[in-house]
Amino acid sequence: MSELPTILAGVEHAFTLTNLLFVVFGVMAGQFVGAMPGTGPVMAMAIAIPFTFALDPLPAIAFLVGVNKGGLFGGSIPAILINTPGTPDAAATAFDGHPLARKGKPEKATKMALFSSVTGDTFSDIVLITVSAPLAALALKMGPVEIFALMVFAFSIIAGLVGDSMVKGLIAAALGLLAAMVGLDPEHGTPRLYFGHFELFDGLPLAAVAIGMLAVSEILRRLAAIGSDILPTIVIPKSQSKDDRRVSWAEYWSCRYVMLRGAIIGTILGAIPGVGSTAAAFISYASAKQAAKDPDSFGKGNIQGVAATESANSAVVGANLIPLLTLGIPGSVTAALLISAFKIHGIQPGPLLFEQEGRLIYGLFAAMLMANLMNLLLGQVSLRLWSFAVKAPETLVFTSALVLCIAGVYVSTGGAFGVVIMLIFALTGYFMSLFGYSVVVFIIAFFLGNKFELSLSQTLVILDGHPTNLLSHPLALVLLTCAVLSAWWLGFYAPRKARKKA
Repeated sequence: MSELPTILAGVEHAFTLTNLLFVVFGVMAGQFVGAMPGTGPVMAMAIAIPFTFALDPLPAIAFLVGVNKGGLFGGSIPAILINTPGTPDAAATAFDGHPLARKGKPEKATKMALFSSVTGDTFSDIVLITVSAPLAALALKMGPVEIFALMVFAFSIIAGLVGDSMVKGLIAAALGLLAAMVGLDPEHGTPRLYFGHFELFDGLPLAAVAIGMLAVSEILRRLAAIGSDILPTIVIPKSQSKDDRRVSWAEYWSCRYVMLRGAIIGTILGAIPGVGSTAAAFISYASAKQAAKDPDSFGKGNIQGVAATESANSAVVGANLIPLLTLGIPGSVTAALLISAFKIHGIQPGPLLFEQEGRLIYGLFAAMLMANLMNLLLGQVSLRLWSFAVKAPETLVFTSALVLCIAGVYVSTGGAFGVVIMLIFALTGYFMSLFGYSVVVFIIAFFLGNKFELSLSQTLVILDGHPTNLLSHPLALVLLTCAVLSAWWLGFYAPRKARKKA
């Protein structure tokens, strides 16, 4: 546990002009890319990571967190205005947000999305601040066997919940682990799978793989879909009523239980690796509709539908950092990108983080709360600006993003070799998505590969080749049992039950 002077030093470190400016810039950039369909905060974070090399750790990571927070709200803008979600998280927001806009209340809908997004985000940040340090202290008592079992459990959940099927999820995870094996063996230092390219001795570049699979593959897909006519990225309806342009306190307060339920759902699902904000948004929307007195009004412009989805998907942001900071396990793609940012600055996420980098962590907590406030203020001021920004032509948006990807990877890897790796994994990500294999599972497995392999080697040494020695590790047994049960439930029972119901 961190002492009070460390906490105060971290908070003082956060409230500096430099850090504030990077938080503001991150939120602005996140809102902008979130409002651009096909880009989103994941792509923006992947592009921005190489450009944070020269920064101190706190401004760099606070900037990336600001991009993530702003991007989740920004994705709701095109979802509400013309029924085109800027991010997958905002898909459920369009159910009621767009009907509200068609009724002449676009500003009311976008402002409700902003208020509920900040509410859910702040709730999860408070949970993160109060829960993460005790969990880190508990995690310090976990040995290699328990960590290995925990990672197996995490992979079973991720493979089952993300993607079309458990089998495809496991195949994607296996491919990610295979990619992580490129380079030197973490146990013996033996080079593997480098095919004569000594640039791969340190493994595949994190930035090249992440940007290639997450950003460039999506850019290529969107560019390939552009027809002969040059169209704006989004067409905004011009007829807007001057009435009902604000959300009154009474309307906000009437949604308090919906937002609280959404924040709790998002926080719980965000703390589970691999579930993600999209699932949280749809589950929250379904629960709000089920609990409503007038469920038929949902889908026709009910403001509670907007509040339910935005509070849930934004609550995932803070909760994703719980397994990352306490166990070193990313809960989502954005959390996996944050791990690479930590490693760039020589910081290893995990249970020792609070003991070794307490000032940085509590500075980050303060910066996250600061980002929520900036998200609220900047969102209200710039809603009109973001609405007009999405009118930019598709060709301009995606070609500019592709140039930024190439430049960022070239700088981060020190040459054109990294750009080649990026393009290879861009094609890999494109074809994986085409055939229904989850890129998210691949990325998370790739980031965890070295740690997973090292934990496996240590576990085999500790058990001395005798499975019965697991009896002396009851927590590991519980986690492995949960992994088997989750694989059975998500891979066989739930899909078969769904088929019977259909």
